[in-house]
Amino acid sequence: MSVLVVEETVVNLDQQLWQAWKSMDVPEGFRAEIIEGTITLSPTGGTRHFTVNKRLSRALYEFFRGTGYGPGQDGNVIAGLKVLIPDVFVVPDDTDEIEHPEGLGLLASGVPMVVETVSPGAEARKRDHVLKHRAYAAAGIPVYVIIDDYDDGGAVTILTGPDPERRAYASSTRIPYGEEAVIPEGPAEGFVIGPEVTGERRG
Repeated sequence: MSVLVVEETVVNLDQQLWQAWKSMDVPEGFRAEIIEGTITLSPTGGTRHFTVNKRLSRALYEFFRGTGYGPGQDGNVIAGLKVLIPDVFVVPDDTDEIEHPEGLGLLASGVPMVVETVSPGAEARKRDHVLKHRAYAAAGIPVYVIIDDYDDGGAVTILTGPDPERRAYASSTRIPYGEEAVIPEGPAEGFVIGPEVTGERRG
């Protein structure tokens, strides 16, 4: 009986957070996500953040030309009652089948790759390397890429093999800035994130 009560409490909390998120008036310059039982507000990135994401989106657009896939930016990716907003993600051109029933975003089950570009500060690094690692793995997103200026001069980390039960990725490959990080699977297989996106090593 006690287990049932705990499960009901968790479900009720998720529902309450979901309803609160839907009714939020998010301040300009911020985005709201539901991660690990909380609504998280984070500021949109600065100039460097924007520049990397713009370069990445442009390169993905060229890579996917005519394939039925393309890049998206700053859209809601929804898994159950969780909401995540990747900096960049890969999505089919025709999103009708993966649109959330309430039109609030896209279902995580139809998103094959997400990318986060780390903003300055310890909290931002924790969010992308720990909290979002767990959240994207729990959502079953096949490929998660982290572009991090603050990882020992800069590095791209490619995570694959999500285990939703463990909320972890089975494989993690770190590629320093200045080298080519190649996406190993999915629609973006063979896509290269190199210096033309990240720039050279920093610091």
